[in-house]
Amino acid sequence: MKKLLLSVLSLATFAANAQTFFTNTSYRGAFAPAPTPMWTQGWAEWDPQNVNYPAPTATVTGTISANTTWAAGTTVLLQGPVYVTGNSTLNIQPGVVIRCSKAVAGSALIITKGSVINAAGTATNPIVFTSDQAVGSRAIGDWGGVMLLGNAALNFTTGVNNIEGLPVSTNSQYGGGSSPNNNDNSGTLRYVRIEYGGYVYGTNQEINGLTMGAVGRGTTIENVQVSFTNDDGFEWFGGNVNAKWLVSYRNLDDDFDTDNGYSGNVQFGLIVRDPNIADNPSVSTSEGFESDNDAGGTTATPLTSGIFSNVTMIGPYRGATTNTIAAGYRRGARLRRNTNLKIYNSILMDVNRGVHVDGALCETSAGNGAIRFKNNIIAGMATRAVEQNTTNTFATNASVTTVAWLSTNANDSIHGSMPSFSVILTTPYNYTSPDYRPGAGSIALSNSSFTDAVIAPLTSTSTVGFTQVKKEIGYVMLYPNPTNSNTDLLVNSIANTPAQVEIIDVTGKVVLTQHTNFEQGINEINLNTHNLVNGVYFVTINTSIGKETVKLIVSK
Repeated sequence: MKKLLLSVLSLATFAANAQTFFTNTSYRGAFAPAPTPMWTQGWAEWDPQNVNYPAPTATVTGTISANTTWAAGTTVLLQGPVYVTGNSTLNIQPGVVIRCSKAVAGSALIITKGSVINAAGTATNPIVFTSDQAVGSRAIGDWGGVMLLGNAALNFTTGVNNIEGLPVSTNSQYGGGSSPNNNDNSGTLRYVRIEYGGYVYGTNQEINGLTMGAVGRGTTIENVQVSFTNDDGFEWFGGNVNAKWLVSYRNLDDDFDTDNGYSGNVQFGLIVRDPNIADNPSVSTSEGFESDNDAGGTTATPLTSGIFSNVTMIGPYRGATTNTIAAGYRRGARLRRNTNLKIYNSILMDVNRGVHVDGALCETSAGNGAIRFKNNIIAGMATRAVEQNTTNTFATNASVTTVAWLSTNANDSIHGSMPSFSVILTTPYNYTSPDYRPGAGSIALSNSSFTDAVIAPLTSTSTVGFTQVKKEIGYVMLYPNPTNSNTDLLVNSIANTPAQVEIIDVTGKVVLTQHTNFEQGINEINLNTHNLVNGVYFVTINTSIGKETVKLIVSK
């Protein structure tokens, strides 16, 4: 069924746009305004303490060294550190619950270098890693967390390190050494929740909810929620894996922590803080973003230079700077130790201090544009919008609503207690029934931008709606997109393979299924969308060589 009807022009357009990642939004923050549903709908959980998870039906310990499947309907009891080794694959089917032992020290799941996890839940049937404790008895640090260890680039001298918290061995190594593979594939985490992790392995040696060590861009991280973890929600040590639709919910330390040369892209993230849950300030302060090039703040390459866009952070003050919060809270973002992080189109609200450009090297980078902080909102600060440690020309360390460095980069700030939370979001302070979408007249509905020289080449701008990915399968494109009655799915497959194509609505319901066979090279499938109502859908391609998902918009 290989098609030779594509013109040279369409193929050129296909290739030219194939590397885009960011979706161009008209709003700032993580969510589109109503009536578009929040992308957390159906799979995120706001009250995991009171979920009645099923009793275990299988127990897993030790090492997984052969291809293994945890089938739908299974509830796994994970006891102690479990390592997936030997280039093997762990498949976890939708709806599987992994209850992790508190009694057996250090329960965690570690995907070692070369091995793969395929944990692809759905919006209505997510995969859950959680505590084995009963309703009402779960606590942060009941177990460890999930670790992905890959072969991508890392800015340690040798390009290889051992992940913190685990015993030093080949099973805790990450990084590709002198020949890193930035296209490395550690598998898929999609529609996955990770709850009550952060077991303390040693003094200041907790692990994060999701730890990514030198994970490559061949890996898929989408729709992942980390809740009530005794350390960071998400931490990237080097690597360049991309991610979308992340939730860091009421965790202890930092939410998005980037180190050791991380250079991937992240779009659509939600951070929700609890006023009573923060780290011990004598050990670490709790930030929304914390970013270092490395622990010594050196110029080692690759530099930490990840790009984040459309993040919403609800800080601990939750509407009033007179509220009492834990002593460990500090900033919406702390950019330190020579990081070159970039943050766009995001909302950092209800925080003590907005963004901290920490140290002379970071101040220089902010001044020359190597650090980007653009088109963001900082609101509800108790102290200041921006601060620095040493003298420089771009900012002042003073309690003011805005400073030159913020305003010249198209950022907005609202100082002090929020006059009304509807100024920005609809219902952000209700834990169990939140609405994090912009309210009517919100400043989040305007002033977004993807035209900056760094993010623009990575942003889809085609008026006909090309959407592509390049991972396991190859290049994928939908045209036209948006569509009214039909769209063509074009797949440049890297191999001959049977395929199942599904269109899924935002609730996770499959509304169309087609089976076919891809040949190596360009393949074309016509998808009939005539009977679909207006809205956002996802086209999922399942093959023997991988799985890809692209967004489809139906507009009649």
